[in-house]
Amino acid sequence: MTTPKPVGASSARQAPDADANPRNKAESPPQSPFSSRAESPSEAFAALIPEIRLMVGLTSAAVIIAALYFGREILIPLALALLLGFVLYPLVAWLKRLGLPLLAAVTVVVSLSLGGVVLSGVALGQQVSSLSQQLPTYQSNIRKKLRDLRATALGPGMFDGAVETLNVVKQEVEKAAAEDTPEAGAKRRAQPPAVQRVRIDPTPPRPFENALAWIEAAIAPLATASIVLVFLFLVLLDRDDLRDRLLRLLGGNLHRSTDAMDEAGRRISKYLTMQLVVNLTYGIPMAAGLWFIGVPGALLWGAAASIMRFVPYVGPMISAVAPIALAFAVDPGWNMVLLTVGLIVLLEVISNNVVEPWLYGASTGLSAISLIAAATFWTAIWGPIGLILSTPLTVCLLVIGRHLPRLGFLDVLLGSQPALDAATRIYQRLLSGEVESAIEVAGEEVVEADVAAFYNVTGLAVLRMATLDHTGVASAEHRHRLVVGMDALIDGMIEQHPPHASDAAATVVCIGGKWETDTLAARMLAHALSLGGLPATHRPSGLMQADYIDRLELADTTTVCLSFFSAEPKTAAQTFCRRLRRRWPHLRVVLALWNAPPELLDEDARRELGADAVVTSLSEAVMQMAHALGIDIEAGFLAAPVPENDAIRVAALRDSGLLDGRAQPLLEAVSRRVADIFDVPIAMVSLIDAEQQRVPALFGQPPQQEQGSGVSPPSLRAEDLQMPRAASLCGHVVANGRTMVVPDLARDLRFAGNPALNEKGVRFYAGAPLRDAEQHALGTLCI
Repeated sequence: MTTPKPVGASSARQAPDADANPRNKAESPPQSPFSSRAESPSEAFAALIPEIRLMVGLTSAAVIIAALYFGREILIPLALALLLGFVLYPLVAWLKRLGLPLLAAVTVVVSLSLGGVVLSGVALGQQVSSLSQQLPTYQSNIRKKLRDLRATALGPGMFDGAVETLNVVKQEVEKAAAEDTPEAGAKRRAQPPAVQRVRIDPTPPRPFENALAWIEAAIAPLATASIVLVFLFLVLLDRDDLRDRLLRLLGGNLHRSTDAMDEAGRRISKYLTMQLVVNLTYGIPMAAGLWFIGVPGALLWGAAASIMRFVPYVGPMISAVAPIALAFAVDPGWNMVLLTVGLIVLLEVISNNVVEPWLYGASTGLSAISLIAAATFWTAIWGPIGLILSTPLTVCLLVIGRHLPRLGFLDVLLGSQPALDAATRIYQRLLSGEVESAIEVAGEEVVEADVAAFYNVTGLAVLRMATLDHTGVASAEHRHRLVVGMDALIDGMIEQHPPHASDAAATVVCIGGKWETDTLAARMLAHALSLGGLPATHRPSGLMQADYIDRLELADTTTVCLSFFSAEPKTAAQTFCRRLRRRWPHLRVVLALWNAPPELLDEDARRELGADAVVTSLSEAVMQMAHALGIDIEAGFLAAPVPENDAIRVAALRDSGLLDGRAQPLLEAVSRRVADIFDVPIAMVSLIDAEQQRVPALFGQPPQQEQGSGVSPPSLRAEDLQMPRAASLCGHVVANGRTMVVPDLARDLRFAGNPALNEKGVRFYAGAPLRDAEQHALGTLCI
């Protein structure tokens, strides 16, 4: 008799045996690396962080917009007071400098401003009263012109006769059909008598009721004006305290917050000042022109035009309605109307196309679409007052986004600066297949520089981005679009800028190393050489083909340039150079390693690669080819350009006091500090005058030569680096308005032939523009 086993005992004993059996392990299906596994709570939360941030951002935006909308009764007067504070505080500061206490200065400025508004209102009211008394005398002119217009509008047209005939026929047919039926006769007999209409005229309001209605209508504007006046007084009186509190609220870096507030105040003050000047240059000629034409109330309409232009977009249109309507009523003919319309159109054209671009410049820094979008948004939130405040408020948002990293998207959305540089824009257009748009962007860049400079700076940058994305994020379709589009772009460049016609055979051949981008760079280099008068052509890449070298036909060629974008081109470059020299021993081989690491640029690496020269930029490649052909290209150099409106910048430099030596100790301390931070032999501050580069501060000396290597260079003084503006590197920085770095002047075609720099032994340069509070580039800080 056997003892029964407990349930599960057998399986419990067999489980370890099954696990211990290696055959069972081997026969069990392998675990897929992509099989799902339970995520830990921390990993699940980390995966939700982007969505949480998005929801928090959207919720915050909704709360802010709701607060702006529902709090507009308080926020609108406060915003108006702050806006007026920007305009009036310079007067308060001027009175304080004259010795008045702050309270007295604020009281005087506010009282004078309020008195000016009241007097202007009284004067305009008298104009309105006088005009209202004259209007009844023009009723006959108005009736006559309206009758003429009605007769013209309702006169017979081309098809009016035919339409009228058809209507008569239709009515007669319907009438005859209705009279023939017995139901129509019974209906006429049963028709009740006509209904008599009664009209009830309302009782005219009494004078007290009229006054009460006027008071009720004026209560809201007067209350708003009173609140604005109180806020304005407090803003002017406690400006410094308000500034400190805003700095505390902004928090973070005090330097950034201070710069943000200073820039916002400067931009808004400049915008409002320029807006006032523009409005006056419009309103005064408007009043004078209307007076000359004979329109009554010319002063009133000129003042109204000046005031209404503070309202963007719709203000000028509203201000033009009244004088045109009055000209319509006054003159029995049409001459006054036509002259008034012509005057308004002429002033609009001059103001919009001459005065505003000249006075505004880049005072706000907002793009056109952001101005329109901001006007729409603030009008929807705050009504007509929001339309007036839209530009100053949007300028504040722009400045905050420019100085606070977390809100940097505001600078991108609202700013007038391009969001992408030229190379990135071309690359994006090519990826999306918009070849024509990419060619258009390239054409805009070539207008500002020559083709070789475009290839050197922008074209190679596009191909570098394509190379970096080749094995990562780029798909096969993206790579195909890039190659085809860039090839078409170069074709367009060659068509628009054809090389010099020559019967001579190409003495320089540019060959792509491995990839399509290598061949594209070879095409650009060959075109740049041809434009420079060097006969050159290109060949596609084909290193992997066994008979490629034999098919090159380089018997009449003196120099070959091999193009490589690979970050590790050593093996492929060595192989290519070895095969070329084995087949064509007479060739001079130049390696263009566009993404080469620094270790491949010294002499030992060059000899190991088997090349005669190694270059890293297109301008350096052009120089090497010219040297190989015995052409001296160091006779010239790229002179520093002079930007438009440079006279304004020069005037700002001379007014700054930097040229008279007062700031020299500070500038010398800055130069010393920069030399210590960057650990460079020389640091200096340069100022670019109208024709000369001036050096008020210089720290450091050229490095001494090693023992046995020759005579050490002489000591360098600040006067030694003063040179004509056209020959200075700092002149390029001031003209372009951005930082410029030149790794090696001897390798850069733009500056290799500059005698003022060569005789001083300058090889490396890096400079950044020095700007004043008005953003004028007065000079550079360079090493």
